[in-house]
Amino acid sequence: MKLTILGGGGFRVPLVYGALLQDHAEGRVTHVVLHDLDAGRLSAVTRVLAEQAAGVPDAPEVSATTDLDDALRGADFVFSAIRVGGLQGRANDERVALAEGVLGQETVGAGGIAYGLRTVPVAVDIARRVARLAPDAWVINFTNPAGLVTEAMSRHLGDRVIGICDSPVGLGRRIARVLGVENPAQAWIDYVGLNHLGWVRGLRVAGRDELPRLLADPDLLGSFEEGKLFGADWLRSLGAIPNEYLHYYYFNREAVRAYQQAEKTRGAFLHDQQARFYAEMANPDAPALTVWDRTRAEREATYMAENRETAGAGERDEDDLSGGYEKVALALMRAIARDERTTLILNVRNQRTLSVLDTGAVIEVPCLVDANGAHPVTVDPLPDHATGLVCAVKAVEREVLAAAESGSRATAVKAFALHPLVDSVNVARRLVEGYTEVHPGLAYLR
Repeated sequence: MKLTILGGGGFRVPLVYGALLQDHAEGRVTHVVLHDLDAGRLSAVTRVLAEQAAGVPDAPEVSATTDLDDALRGADFVFSAIRVGGLQGRANDERVALAEGVLGQETVGAGGIAYGLRTVPVAVDIARRVARLAPDAWVINFTNPAGLVTEAMSRHLGDRVIGICDSPVGLGRRIARVLGVENPAQAWIDYVGLNHLGWVRGLRVAGRDELPRLLADPDLLGSFEEGKLFGADWLRSLGAIPNEYLHYYYFNREAVRAYQQAEKTRGAFLHDQQARFYAEMANPDAPALTVWDRTRAEREATYMAENRETAGAGERDEDDLSGGYEKVALALMRAIARDERTTLILNVRNQRTLSVLDTGAVIEVPCLVDANGAHPVTVDPLPDHATGLVCAVKAVEREVLAAAESGSRATAVKAFALHPLVDSVNVARRLVEGYTEVHPGLAYLR
């Protein structure tokens, strides 16, 4: 089975390959094609993968190319993990937004809109190519903003594109661990929302909802990441455990202030860190896997550091430093390729799952997965406060899609202005001006 990874020179690709190395069953991936526009990054990552594969007799073959069409032909699965504009683009997203006093985070608020505006046209082109060159392939989208990009691609690929994110998985795992659930895979996680905008409303083990026990115990609530971020009182008020990215909404002023006061934004930090990694990898004698492991550990340990500092949450627990999105991707591929039915929290088209959204809206919910793809599970309606946020952010996503399709600058301004974390139409106009100045990929906005 052939797997093509778009953005194959990306830093997190070895996580995916490491998961593939643990799969020895029939029907596994036997050939991995890495595609990237940067041949140097491809070379660096290929070296890391070669060291990972050392001593594994049935390791998937790895090849690399800068030709997108060649990479896609004959693919059974396509992972889309691109970053349009690179990490310098992310750093610019943060800088322009913070200069206006609003959040510039990669997927949330002004930064997420800017990233979406330059990513959607590229993702749509990829979707069209997949439909033409590999019509039977399944596309698994890692590219952020994951829900928005998945929805853009779904307009050309239908249900054959599925978005994944490790945030809900990590959240469910932490809750299960705190509650003493021996096997988190046996727990049913009632999670619903959009990507980076969802809530755990229940965690059922053997038919019993254990979440009320967690919400009633301040010590338990304060013992894991989200409890430290949001505080026990706020979680009890919500009656749910929010995805960590909701910290940007519930504590927006504090988050913006922390980012403004930080020595470097997250994007600038990662840009410099990864520049050092790829520069070190230019030395053919560098121990590729060792260098990558060291860099990854630093990256994971500093994740959402400003938010944790604002909340006084301290350092991340060691158990939360292992990532997880690659495991979701492997489980998804297994379920489809081998009809190994499973339940995963995924980004898929709504169909009739949430009545407040239309059928084509991409949402993030538990799905039953089999050889025919991912099927969203019926969920209870959201409470009003969550419904308001979900509908508002989905409306913004739709304006981003409309702007990307039409090239309308006015529609782009509207997308920014409607976002709950952008508080002025004039700010929205200045954001569009600022972003078009620093991003050549937004030159299509007229």
